[in-house]
Amino acid sequence: MTEQLKEIYLAGGCFWGIEKYIQDINGVKTTQAGYANGSIENPTYEDVSNKDTGHAETVHVVYDPLKTSLEFILELYYDVIDPTLINKQGNDLGSQYRTGIYYIDLEDEEIIKKSISKLQEKYDKPIAIEVKELTSFYKAEEYHQKYLDKNPEGYCHISKDKLNSIKNVIIDKYKKTTEETLSKLTDIQYKVTQESNTEPPFDKLYNNNFEKGIYVDITTGEPLFMSADKFEYGCGWPSFSKPIDPNVLLTKEDRQLFTKRTEVHSRIGNSHLGHIFNDGPEDRGGKRYCINSAALKFISIDKMKEEGYGYLIEYIK
Repeated sequence: MTEQLKEIYLAGGCFWGIEKYIQDINGVKTTQAGYANGSIENPTYEDVSNKDTGHAETVHVVYDPLKTSLEFILELYYDVIDPTLINKQGNDLGSQYRTGIYYIDLEDEEIIKKSISKLQEKYDKPIAIEVKELTSFYKAEEYHQKYLDKNPEGYCHISKDKLNSIKNVIIDKYKKTTEETLSKLTDIQYKVTQESNTEPPFDKLYNNNFEKGIYVDITTGEPLFMSADKFEYGCGWPSFSKPIDPNVLLTKEDRQLFTKRTEVHSRIGNSHLGHIFNDGPEDRGGKRYCINSAALKFISIDKMKEEGYGYLIEYIK
């Protein structure tokens, strides 16, 4: 381990899915499936499953703190587990499938506990994630390593949509809106993002734009959509088949027009963006994210690096 890299150990049900999900986070260097904090040395999968060894199926995560943070990794980890369950995730039952965060750097303990406290605010039931110093970790058998890369149709308690998300949108890099940032918005940008208005259709700003690049939140700069997922629908507003990552959007029910619709907001800025409909192209998943141009800023691929989005260029190409 070099001075620049850090490590954390995450248990959350079957380690196949946790490893697949975590390995693609921007800044994560390596992952390894294994068995943590049990009572015997060098256990086998059969030992852990059948002999009550006390081990948890765990993923060893090595990451670059200059590119991502422990807080961000934990937030994504929480998104693919039920943190209130004890010894169970998905169809998996047993103490080896318990949730746990195991640390080796004592300074991480406070970060983890603060993160857990913040998570508890979202749940009525107590959080059941075990937080302990790592006492032992043994690499699992080779066939368990990167299992879902080798067996894409293998079982996993994590949905395929989450497993296939980019997970490169770094929360810490994008800040919430302030009075200063809001004061710089145009009248239509303010009305759309802050008052949930809708711009007139066929606005030529982005409706007909199909240049390569990304679309970011006009208020915070957080990446929201990619050009590759934009399509022509003919409705007069930019249409996308999916967000750049499921985590960047918030949704809520909207009944303002006497009909039930799903409204879309940005995660960090909480800006009103538009609505989701189920009439998109079937070959792209069937969803249509109908988004106001006024809520977006387009960054062309040749400008992405200089504006701080270089880490996403590989996904645009």
